[in-house]
Amino acid sequence: MSADTDKKDPEYLSTLERGLRVLRAFDATHPEMALSDVAAVTGLPPAVARRCLNTLVALGYVAQSGRRFLLRPEVLSFGSAFLQSMNIERLAAPPLQGLRDQTGDSASLAVLSGRDILYVVHIPTQRRIRLGAGVGTRFPLHATSMGKVLLAFKGVAATEAFLDGGPLARMTERTVTDPIQFRQRLETVRAHYYDSALDELDYGIVSVAVPVFDADEKIVAAINCSTMTTRISQDELVRTRLPLLREAARAIEDELRRWPMLAKSLDGR
Repeated sequence: MSADTDKKDPEYLSTLERGLRVLRAFDATHPEMALSDVAAVTGLPPAVARRCLNTLVALGYVAQSGRRFLLRPEVLSFGSAFLQSMNIERLAAPPLQGLRDQTGDSASLAVLSGRDILYVVHIPTQRRIRLGAGVGTRFPLHATSMGKVLLAFKGVAATEAFLDGGPLARMTERTVTDPIQFRQRLETVRAHYYDSALDELDYGIVSVAVPVFDADEKIVAAINCSTMTTRISQDELVRTRLPLLREAARAIEDELRRWPMLAKSLDGR
């Protein structure tokens, strides 16, 4: 169901949607904002943004310092509630931990979230890396191996909707930003069931990702191995990690078949 369709639903609460929009406006780029900033980022009228902020302050999710607003730790309760109720870390962490232990790479599980990928489980490497990640981290999907895998198996219609949503930002000189090349890349993903990204999100990072499917063969997540280019070449990474990733994906898929509601919760729109 699209957002436009949602808003025509008589059960749809636009006031709740606006409040959530305000919460999501705070990020690394906007850690604290004045009312005018919040209105600009969210596209809400200042009067509406003010009421949302005042409500969130009263509920303890937002703090106010003078004319500036910022998130409070209470917002973490939303993420922890998902992790605790769905047991995703308990199910996915062991295969990913095995990947990390065998390879020394970081290993992660991510889902689609709008035009980004959202990390749901992350097993970090013990080595210092240029671009850190953790549970809740978001990256532009077009610049990541997991993002391309996730979008590729959502189908052609989803790909076209994504490309219609705006230009592909150039993160590095190697980021795929041309729509024709991006479509071709996703066709390759669908043919080979994996993607590998080299210096596309940031320089010095190489990764390889595979899909995770539910019992109905619908993609619900992707997992990857990621490391520094000084450790391994892209070809060697694919050759050595791909079999291990596919084994880990099968283990996670087996668990999702036992917990179908978890698969449903992971399946982003």
